[in-house]
Amino acid sequence: MWKEKFIQYLRVEKNYSSHTEISYLDDLTQFEEFITEGNDIFDPVRIDSDDIRVWLSHLMEQGIKARSVNRKLSAVKSFFRYLKKKGVIVQNPAESVTGPKVAKKLPSFVNDPEITKVIDDPLEYSDDFRGHRDRFLIELLYLTGMRRAELIALKDTDIDFGACTLRVTGKRNKQRIIPFSDATKEKLKEYIAIRDTEIENKSPFLFVKEDGEPLYPKLVYNVIHNHLNSIPTLAKKSPHVLRHSFATEMLNNGAEINAVKELLGHSSLASTEVYTHVTFEELKKAYQYAHPRAKK
Repeated sequence: MWKEKFIQYLRVEKNYSSHTEISYLDDLTQFEEFITEGNDIFDPVRIDSDDIRVWLSHLMEQGIKARSVNRKLSAVKSFFRYLKKKGVIVQNPAESVTGPKVAKKLPSFVNDPEITKVIDDPLEYSDDFRGHRDRFLIELLYLTGMRRAELIALKDTDIDFGACTLRVTGKRNKQRIIPFSDATKEKLKEYIAIRDTEIENKSPFLFVKEDGEPLYPKLVYNVIHNHLNSIPTLAKKSPHVLRHSFATEMLNNGAEINAVKELLGHSSLASTEVYTHVTFEELKKAYQYAHPRAKK
């Protein structure tokens, strides 16, 4: 009875979608069937936090993923909050119950030989302005770890050839300085010379379309995606993969995490620490592959 009233409450007072209603109803029905074990009576007053924890353990033993278990727990918590609001129960037994931790997905990245092959393969790019632009665009993202929006916003005036630095404007208009090598300086100059020769309409932006207008996000995404398609083992093929790859290679090759944080423009070290997990996973793979007793 109370379960049906709760679903009606979600529909009428909370204006939840029919999809959410069905999801909540399924989750609560599963919970009810587990608690009653085939009996007809489901008495929410008699349920305590231990009952809910046992149910969660049962779900995990059934192989249900942590994210789905947490969603089911959320439905049960909402149900008991409703019952408390209606005066059916005094204490919410689900309030103190915490769900299983959801494993963080490690960012996708490409290693240096893979991305070098993409950048250096002459068959990957057309022999015109667009081909030169796309090749250097990919290389600069990998060399600097810039975000897509930051690359699009780059202007010629952001380049200091004397100091070999780029002034990058990140989130919330926060600026940072990214160094580049002498080799990258020469590639920058080469790209700009080709751009200024081929493109009639002058623009303050470093990267432009054939008509001289600045790039837009979907165009940059398509360029990266199309060229990373040559790496079949790569799950994601977005511009952010190059940012992940930059950070991973930096840490793998001994860079201090605080230095990588500054180069990426992260506001906190926690955002950068995910890449230490990536490098640790790579170390584990190397150990399991190389050590003669690792698999025994």
